[in-house]
Amino acid sequence: MAVFSQDVSAAVQSFRSRPPILLRTRSSNWFITLAVCFAVFTDVFLYAVIVPVIPFALESRVGLAASEVQHWVSILLAVYGAALLVAAPIFGVLADRIRSRQAPLLAGLVVLLGATVMFCFGKSLTVLVVARVLQGASAGVVWVVALALLSDTVGKEASGQAMGFVAASYSAGTILAPFLGGIVYREGGYFEVFGMCFGVVGTDIVLRLAIIEKHRARKWQDGVVEGGPGFELAEDTNTTARVPDDQGKRADEMTVAPTVASRKGQPTFVVLIKSRRLQAAWVGTLVVSMTMTGLDATLPLFVNRMFGWDSLGAGLIFIALLIPHMFGPIIGRTVDKIGPRWIATFGAILLLPFWVLFRLVDHNSIRQIVLMVVLLLGIGVATALLVTSLMSEFSKVCDSKEKKDANIFRGRSAYSTSYGIFNISWAAGALLGPLMAAGIERSAGWKTMTWCFGLTAAACLPFVVLFTGGLITTRRKADPTPSSNNAVVV
Repeated sequence: MAVFSQDVSAAVQSFRSRPPILLRTRSSNWFITLAVCFAVFTDVFLYAVIVPVIPFALESRVGLAASEVQHWVSILLAVYGAALLVAAPIFGVLADRIRSRQAPLLAGLVVLLGATVMFCFGKSLTVLVVARVLQGASAGVVWVVALALLSDTVGKEASGQAMGFVAASYSAGTILAPFLGGIVYREGGYFEVFGMCFGVVGTDIVLRLAIIEKHRARKWQDGVVEGGPGFELAEDTNTTARVPDDQGKRADEMTVAPTVASRKGQPTFVVLIKSRRLQAAWVGTLVVSMTMTGLDATLPLFVNRMFGWDSLGAGLIFIALLIPHMFGPIIGRTVDKIGPRWIATFGAILLLPFWVLFRLVDHNSIRQIVLMVVLLLGIGVATALLVTSLMSEFSKVCDSKEKKDANIFRGRSAYSTSYGIFNISWAAGALLGPLMAAGIERSAGWKTMTWCFGLTAAACLPFVVLFTGGLITTRRKADPTPSSNNAVVV
């Protein structure tokens, strides 16, 4: 009996020691980037698919009067932002204390699935509001943990390009969701829209389960797993220093013993939020978020009122806004080569005139439609330049501070906390944007609303110029990495 027990134990141990199927692929840079980008796509898709549908569904399913629809559309968009605002810093701090990024990603997907079910079958405002809260909380997980996982994976040399892929995924989700939502709702109906949503969630579940994080892959491999086909991303030379080895302890040769000062230093959140470089990225991200969600709240009803377009037309018009974001990987690669400052600055400068010129769209004609498309393309270019440049800043700030003091974060990764701050900015914009846009448009009109958003865009310009990539007057130090032109002082 004892021999049999030993044989079983040996068999179990042998099974556990076998490498997982497709280990090299599932832990490669390209696959993890794909999974993260699809997680972002799923989150954005489920957020945006109801943008052209919900105004009409609120009347047909909930029974709201037409005069109340704009108000409740804005509330549903703002509730999402409020939930994200609360969830982001919490998950940001917690995720840097959890060894696995995969577990919270899966938990967030379960919450998102529950929110989608509530949206599908809910017939009251209360149910829809709760569903939107859960959706925002799930987004807090995705946009914090997924981006931190991506930064852990690709390293600082390719963080700009990686965030460019994220920006492209965001754009693809935001383009396809209103477009497909509008078509499916018109040709099929409300439940058919959510059948499509459940298919997207199912694909996301498969990808998130398939991920093998690099620190787990090292149990079966020597060295760093190489990237796979599709596109090239530099390996993270710092990952080994940030993650535990096979016994869950830090490798002695990769670390320096923490100093007394580092043990008693400020919390990671405080260290990061005091960075002027990160503050500039925060302000710029806020403006981009307000721009995108402000248009989400007002554009579908504006084109319905101005041009008589239905949910399909309201969905199609967003394509002009989001096509420029598909060039995110190119923008990101450029950021990695020349730095983020002037790319972000050009984006901030572009936002002002295109917002202001929107006041010229004031009657129904072919020329007015063409003008609106051109203006949306201009805003799309501006926001793509801004958000791709600034998303990478949230990881580069962490790398820059660790370069100055290896123990500043007490031996932990700071990426999740940093992207938690990013999400606070995005969530604040998602909360303020719809309320500001709908409130001003309802009380003072479309033209006044576009002026106000143009001035808001102009307000972020000094921060972006002076501090993106480091203080503009700081002498740049030599650095062998491709991102050497970024200032070290933050």
